[in-house]
Amino acid sequence: MLEQNGTTILYVEDNPENRILIQRVLMAEGYQVLFAENADQALAAAQGSRLDLILMDINLPDVDGYTLTSRLRQLPRLSAVPILALTANVMRGDRERSLEAGCDGYIQKPIDVDALPRQIESYLKK
Repeated sequence: MLEQNGTTILYVEDNPENRILIQRVLMAEGYQVLFAENADQALAAAQGSRLDLILMDINLPDVDGYTLTSRLRQLPRLSAVPILALTANVMRGDRERSLEAGCDGYIQKPIDVDALPRQIESYLKK
């Protein structure tokens, strides 16, 4: 297991199967993983925890990930925290919409579990 020096990742995702998969992959790499199932939980976690990176599902039950990303970007403590859209939205313009909302990157579902740790690491180094 790699030691990531206490790197904490918030994964905003309403689907329990996706949360379990990502938790297993990231914890195997030594990351601490926090979860939020909706916008309220995400905002609470963002205000109450030191975060190094946020993985944002776009299709959430209450507020979509674009709107939530914009809200998180308004919090001064998150201005430098990378936010990656992690989504099954792969239509033309979805990537651009994610970036316009404040995401730093875009990762398509289904997730490539072998590539995900490298993708995350590249954003943590920026």
